[in-house]
Amino acid sequence: MQPLVSVLIPCHNAAPWLAETLESALAQTWPNLEVILVDDGSTDDSLTVAHRFKQPNLRIIAQANQGAAAARNRALESAQGEVIQFLDADDLLAPDKIERQMALIQDHPDGLISGAWARFRNQPQEATFTPEPLWQDMAPVDWLVCAWSGHWMMHPAAWLVPRSLIQAAGPWNEALSLNDDGEYFARVILASQGVRFCQEARSYYRSGHAVSLSGRKTPEAWASQYRVLSLQSRYLLTAEDSPRTRQVCANLMQRFIYEVFPDVPSLRNLAAKQVRRWGGATEKPMGGPLFQMAARIVGWQAARHAQLFVNQWGYRRLPLGRMLPAADADAPPLQEEQPQWQGS
Repeated sequence: MQPLVSVLIPCHNAAPWLAETLESALAQTWPNLEVILVDDGSTDDSLTVAHRFKQPNLRIIAQANQGAAAARNRALESAQGEVIQFLDADDLLAPDKIERQMALIQDHPDGLISGAWARFRNQPQEATFTPEPLWQDMAPVDWLVCAWSGHWMMHPAAWLVPRSLIQAAGPWNEALSLNDDGEYFARVILASQGVRFCQEARSYYRSGHAVSLSGRKTPEAWASQYRVLSLQSRYLLTAEDSPRTRQVCANLMQRFIYEVFPDVPSLRNLAAKQVRRWGGATEKPMGGPLFQMAARIVGWQAARHAQLFVNQWGYRRLPLGRMLPAADADAPPLQEEQPQWQGS
């Protein structure tokens, strides 16, 4: 019998998109499939939408709101599959996505399978699949160095994960919010024997709607992001402590400093200490030509302040690069965390 694949869908207030997501999961051409949806305390019609689907291979679990990571862990506890497909409640899978990746996973049982993905806002027909440097077979450390050096990513639905890697990596970290998937998949990737890329396996990443967790830049979200970067760096340096890995970790933290400025100074100070610890960063602040010119004259911090002032007071937007949101309060105090995964 062909291996069972479990499609795990965490859901919180996703009623406008959930039916389309469930249809894409249930329409998979892989014949041995179960779909588990965990509703994480939705206050909209998400559960009503889910219960309209009567397929016997769909299981619906409701719990009080605990966060996406907790919902994924609950789904993992219930999953019976030998292989796991994560799918956010607003994203989509091509009908043959899982089948195409299963052809690879059966030849590489300890490998992690990635696939092509593209962004869309309203309709998947808007998506354009543009090859990126991560769209190739790579060793685990090489994959992370490439991703973090070039600001590349792979959203959760693009992966297909053997159960053995799920067990080796451990559960999702429920203390995190922003970028919890980045922390989790760093562990999964480093637990694997390498990433295998499947060009024909397509998934669709919905971007730009107002409730997206990745768009929330509160002090708590920035604290989560800092924790993620700290943990990711520990995982990578445990696997390989070398000039290239220390450099990429320093650049990750320096990029965080640029993004969060001028908010949460306590986090920026912690990040700056890490940058110095790893030998300094080569990462430069993002911005257009006018910003870069101002940064050379008065420094990047003064240039960023000017950029934010222009944006705040509603003047004609100048080509200074992307604007960063401001926060009203500092981040909560942080405590040292121990990584959930240790390299061999």
